[in-house]
Amino acid sequence: MNTVKVGGFADINEVFIGSDHPVSIQTMWKDKLLLRDTSEKKYVVERIEGLSNLGCSILRFSVPDIESADVLGKLCTLTTMPLVADIHFDYKIALHILDFPISKIRINPGNIGSKEKIHTVLQKALDKNVPVRIGVNGGSMPVDLRKAVDDGIKNHTEALIEAAERELAIFDEHNFNQVIVSIKASSVKETIAANTAFAARNDVPLHVGVTEAGPLIAGVVRNTAALYNLLCQGIGNTIRISLSDTMEKEVIAGREILLAVNECCGGVRIISCPRCGRCSFDTHLWTEKWQTYLYSLRKNITVAFMGCPVNGPGEARNADIGITGSDSKVLIFCNGKIKHRLDAALAEKVFKEELDSI
Repeated sequence: MNTVKVGGFADINEVFIGSDHPVSIQTMWKDKLLLRDTSEKKYVVERIEGLSNLGCSILRFSVPDIESADVLGKLCTLTTMPLVADIHFDYKIALHILDFPISKIRINPGNIGSKEKIHTVLQKALDKNVPVRIGVNGGSMPVDLRKAVDDGIKNHTEALIEAAERELAIFDEHNFNQVIVSIKASSVKETIAANTAFAARNDVPLHVGVTEAGPLIAGVVRNTAALYNLLCQGIGNTIRISLSDTMEKEVIAGREILLAVNECCGGVRIISCPRCGRCSFDTHLWTEKWQTYLYSLRKNITVAFMGCPVNGPGEARNADIGITGSDSKVLIFCNGKIKHRLDAALAEKVFKEELDSI
């Protein structure tokens, strides 16, 4: 399998995808990218830095027109995060964005245009040493394959694979091997089936995920079901958890899926009880308040938020640090042993001090 390098020039971080490199996490900017003044630039750059701290390695942007390409091109000079341009319909947008230090472009077989247009894009990407992702999904499948599915000649999974392999053949004609493929469906079974079959026939790095997976709970469940299956087979080199929710939650979900596949992969692990009638400590509040900070830490630790002092230290005895409470008193424990009994007003300060000391 080829190793595809994303970024690594103009002070942009490099991410290696494929072969034995770690599976990387991606997300996609959810809104229109605006950099009209200093405050907008500051907001965008700080949010990208926050995503990076959470574990995001690559960030993709929709580029619907030349104006959007210009704005994204400007952003490439303001952050070290590798940025990806998502191009549909107009190959000239792809050519234009390649004049900037973009780290990767993504095109769809069904709507980017003729083979000649694809060759033109590939030649410029080759000249600029920029990799390309072939993104296949049901919404942008070539017309003839869509008709074959509608007429019952092919099933959806077969059509997705054929769309990817057709495009890959064009890349091969151009000797373009800095390519990543994604085959996504909103169905868990189709996502697993298509990627498994494609991986058996093609030795190309794969970007995996369930597309249009839904709101937070449904989306996390569907992505976990598909990606756990694929990643445990060794299929998938970079992931994006598609959610109708924030980018930050997509990244956190991706981290948790990778941790479920390989519990030795490191990072902060949060455990918390779901709360019940005997609960005397608001685990929901503490988890929501602290999770972003915790996931941004470069520590390999387990943190526990437990609902009551009866079971707290015992159930979370393997945690590096944990907290629970009763009435106005709070217990902070480390490695299953109570270290502090204190007033609730002091809890956050002491908890952070203990956390930072680990």
